[in-house]
Amino acid sequence: MGKDLRTEAADCLFDAILTLRDREECYRFFEDVCTVNELQALSQRFEVAHMLRDNRTYMDIAEITGASTATISRVNRSLNYGHDGYDLVLGRLREQSAPESAS
Repeated sequence: MGKDLRTEAADCLFDAILTLRDREECYRFFEDVCTVNELQALSQRFEVAHMLRDNRTYMDIAEITGASTATISRVNRSLNYGHDGYDLVLGRLREQSAPESAS
């Protein structure tokens, strides 16, 4: 795909992802599209982002997730200097869980 992420192929992929209706459909699609290692890496990065936003230390995050400090640093750089994608999704997840925790 090169350095230009915004391609017709990427648009098609994201459009496909947006059609998924629930977690089971996500598992079915991503297990076909990604290798186990790729999916684990994506999941780990997201977990790291969540923990960084919860002000956990690099050492805690590395111990809990198994992520290298290089991976944690990369995710932290995305959180601080990226396109706010992690924060967008983490904020929405917090909003969704807020009514549940208020009950």
